[in-house]
Amino acid sequence: MKVKSDFAEVNGARLYYERSGHGKPLVMIHAGIADCRMWDEEFEAFSQSHQALRFDMRGYGRSMPVEGEFNLLDDLETLLDKLDIPKPIILMGCSMGGGLSIDYALTHPAHVDALILVGSDPAGLELDAPWPDELFAQSESAFEAGDVDLVAELDMRIWFDGDGRTSDEVDSHARRKAYAMAKLVTEHELKGIGTHVRKSEARPAAERLPELTMPALIVIGQNDLPYLKLAADYMRDKLPAATKLLIPDAGHLPNLEHPELFRTAVLDFLGDC
Repeated sequence: MKVKSDFAEVNGARLYYERSGHGKPLVMIHAGIADCRMWDEEFEAFSQSHQALRFDMRGYGRSMPVEGEFNLLDDLETLLDKLDIPKPIILMGCSMGGGLSIDYALTHPAHVDALILVGSDPAGLELDAPWPDELFAQSESAFEAGDVDLVAELDMRIWFDGDGRTSDEVDSHARRKAYAMAKLVTEHELKGIGTHVRKSEARPAAERLPELTMPALIVIGQNDLPYLKLAADYMRDKLPAATKLLIPDAGHLPNLEHPELFRTAVLDFLGDC
């Protein structure tokens, strides 16, 4: 399948994107510790049945950060319009990308046919769950020291290895790929360019989930952080047409660890949409 790759001028930034295939649009939005390469397997597979689009948000991957304030939802809206992506679309987002998918669906419910939310949570959600505070503190210190390698390694311990596993217990190839993406995220962040400003809403997304009546697949790794596992249960209960998929022996990027299982589950879900 032919792949078109290019940069789009979006609200003062140049966003890298790739699109391939035909049919209903499937837009893939990466996690905050990654870039669009996290969808390598899925982009190739899903472009056989859908018009697949993936991109690097500004400050990630090949999309450089730029000076000034910006909003990720504005960037997504503008990118879809610039590329003339027909509506409605299917949104598949991981972590931060899942939160952005929820925000877009709440803003444009008629434009979204289905949601696939991986290791995600809605804005404004507050849950009582433990966090790896010591690792986060170490990561902050390493960032302040400009040690990008250590930040990336700590990101892997927090997010990829996850809850209850060590680096020796995960797939080394997938971990190296995640490490490379996370390291690039930190390199961009250390430039100190650009400020993301969320739009203020009268009611946070966490309270508005019952408005999203389209089919939703909630995917969570068994070894993801406790907060996100609780968030997956919360979204399953609050979204009117949601189903939940727990992927065993997987952290925050379960598609990298179990690509075939992930693809099969998503294709089965899309077949029912």
